[in-house]
Formats: sequence, C-alpha cells, structure tokens
Amino acid sequence: MRKHVRSSGFSYPANCILGREHRSAAIAELVASLALALSTIIAATVVSVGIARADVAGNVIDNEGGLFVIALVLGLLFIGISGLTILSVPHHPHKKTHG
Repeated sequence: MRKHVRSSGFSYPANCILGREHRSAAIAELVASLALALSTIIAATVVSVGIARADVAGNVIDNEGGLFVIALVLGLLFIGISGLTILSVPHHPHKKTHG
C-alpha cells in the first residue's frame, strides 16, 4: 500500500535536515517562477499583436458606434455586479484536515 503524500511542490519535509537540498529547491523555485513570468509575457505579447492586426474594435466603432457603447457599458456593468457578488460572499477560513 502506498504512503500518503502530505505535501507537494519543492518543499522538503519539516523534520528533514537540509544541506545542499535547500539550495536545489530554491533554484528550482526560481527557475519555475522565471519560466512562468516569461511565458506570461510571451502570451500577452502574442495576444496584443493579434488584437492589433485584427483591428476589430476600429471596424465596429466606425459602423455602429452607439451599439458598441451600449455593449461596452453592459460589459462593465456585468463586471461590476460580479465583483460585488464576490465581495458579499462570507469568508470561511480554511481548516486543515490533516496534521
């Protein structure tokens, strides 16, 4: 039968005496964070270039400016309502289920 895994990630167990492993874990966390940041920047750049090349907003505004304003206001209203909904939800602190 398998042992239960208490935690995951780059951390070592609390009762383990660390030597070089602590440095290895820190380097792994740094590399993972840098890779995530770089991937996010690349994805944002690709999406921005795609939006700039499509020029959809310019075509919509030229033809139907009033309709675009109504859609924009409704979108902002929906975003505001969802934000208020999240703020009104009661907060329950997370309780640990394992020791």
